[in-house]
Amino acid sequence: MAFITRFFIKPAKPALVQMPAGTFTVDRKGQILSSTLPQSFPVADAMAIGAQVLAAFRSAERAQLKIGELLIQYSTLTLLAREQRGGAIVFLKPQC
Repeated sequence: MAFITRFFIKPAKPALVQMPAGTFTVDRKGQILSSTLPQSFPVADAMAIGAQVLAAFRSAERAQLKIGELLIQYSTLTLLAREQRGGAIVFLKPQC
């Protein structure tokens, strides 16, 4: 039977993963206030991204640097974050 399945039954193709697209805002404590991300995007991941963005803005403030915007470009995703009175708004956009 293994001989037949190896040559005549095609394995299922792996599902394509769509990169998230949307925005979310976090307050100064790192809690998500609003989000337009799909429900399939894990909230824990959004909170982790928000925490790192806030940490970057706080580090810049301690170093006495005026940074109002943070742009990170990955091969498949662009992350743009803007500082807002201690919190931040984060834009996630897939690359084409």
